[in-house]
Amino acid sequence: MKKILIVDDLHPAFKLAAEAMGFEVDDRPLIKKEEVLAILKDYAGIAIRTKFRVDAEVIAAGPNLKFVARAGAGMDNIDVAVADEKNIQLINAPEGNADAVGEHTLGMLLSMMNNFRKADIEIRNGIWDREGNRGYELMGKTVGIIGYGHMGQAFAKRLTGFGVKVIAYDKYKTGFSDQYATEASMEEIVKYSDVLSLHIPLTKETKQLVDDEYLLHFRRPIFFLNAARGEIVNTKAVLKAIDTGKILGAGLDVLEKEKFPGLDDADFYKELIANQKVLLTPHVGGWTFDSYRKISEVLATKLKNLEI
Repeated sequence: MKKILIVDDLHPAFKLAAEAMGFEVDDRPLIKKEEVLAILKDYAGIAIRTKFRVDAEVIAAGPNLKFVARAGAGMDNIDVAVADEKNIQLINAPEGNADAVGEHTLGMLLSMMNNFRKADIEIRNGIWDREGNRGYELMGKTVGIIGYGHMGQAFAKRLTGFGVKVIAYDKYKTGFSDQYATEASMEEIVKYSDVLSLHIPLTKETKQLVDDEYLLHFRRPIFFLNAARGEIVNTKAVLKAIDTGKILGAGLDVLEKEKFPGLDDADFYKELIANQKVLLTPHVGGWTFDSYRKISEVLATKLKNLEI
């Protein structure tokens, strides 16, 4: 049985490549989870982006599952432990949207440091305030990166040419210094960083990692960036750090709670949107027109190498 069920919006490149490999592909991006549970027994693979969590219930509904293809970078919407227990192979595509995340993160940083959003809104409302919109230069600053995988590396590469020093910490890697970043300890990150950017997955270990205590250790006021996962960061702690001057500006592409309705009920929401030192985007850092295609191409390449 070589059947794949696509349950999310994937670029046609994945389906075309899979069919060329001999798979029968059912592309049903509008299918609901309940429908998936009813038919998954007939498939060897499922391809998903963000529609629902591939948990124990889903995996149990697919006794013939050989693989799960995640069209994106993070695997936090898949119960990896249960999949491993059932010998289900997992593939994802962090290579496909790393460039998008790197560019988006840099864009947020430049916008924050130069008050682009605030200045634009003011001019549209008849306010011409040069002094109130003076910015900071990246030149000479130290950028600290937490997590030096595909995303962290992509951001470091984009910083080339800005005259910055890039240092990176990765708990699970050593000896990774390259032409874009220098490996550093966490102690060096908190001591020298003028900018802090997160590029780590959401795990039990990283959930709520950035809290009051975490931010307390930084020696200098920082610009803070999160284009990884929202639940890594305690939003109230970030807002408090902005109030105390510990954080000069925060660029958040991801939040603890996302989408409406829901986000508007979060206990941090009103304070968050009222703060002019916060720049927000709706989890689109890795979701460009280009990455939409590249993610599917990467997934197809990895599918080819699976043992099925």
